Amino acid sequence: MTLLSLLALGFAVLTIAADNRGKWRLGYVARPLAMLSIVAIAWSAKGAFAPPYKTFILAGLGCSLVGDIFMMLRKKRFIEGLASFLVAQLFYIAAFKSGIIFSLSSLTFISFVIFAMLVSRLFFPYLGSLKFPVVVYVFVIVTMAGLAAERFIQIGGTKTLFAFAGAILFVVSDLVLAVNRFVKPFRLAQLCILSTYFLAQWLIAMSV
Repeated sequence: MTLLSLLALGFAVLTIAADNRGKWRLGYVARPLAMLSIVAIAWSAKGAFAPPYKTFILAGLGCSLVGDIFMMLRKKRFIEGLASFLVAQLFYIAAFKSGIIFSLSSLTFISFVIFAMLVSRLFFPYLGSLKFPVVVYVFVIVTMAGLAAERFIQIGGTKTLFAFAGAILFVVSDLVLAVNRFVKPFRLAQLCILSTYFLAQWLIAMSV
């Protein structure tokens, strides 16, 4: 597990360096290898939870890998990437919902829904023709984070904390991406996006 984590870290750093220096060929190799290392972490984990949890997490990581491939292309396929990550979030939702008692009236969940509404309202004027898919994605990823929080509250332990922290970092990564793409690009955007993204996926893999 330590070796796989070091490999994931190394390839993630290479991905960020390649992106910063415009070395897209290196990025084509490093980014998938970073995610494959993270997939291997989840695959090799001896899960503490029921088998469906591991299956759903692996499926989510696999869809994320597909989304990475679309997003790293020189001519980015944003819609295809967004769709891939949307499916990944649905798998994560299925994982985090397993083994807990979920209620739409939960104060934790309601607070995340309110956050999703505020974020959607903030970005809505900037989205143009992408209003519907982006707003749907916002609500899905925030639901994922809300369920991760609820799971941590109900079950507790290190693994659920990893999942919760990973979910929050995933939301942060996508928020920075949205600001950079739709509102105002800024110089350190990609560093923030990629570093929080890889750490989020590593934490989610470590939750198995």
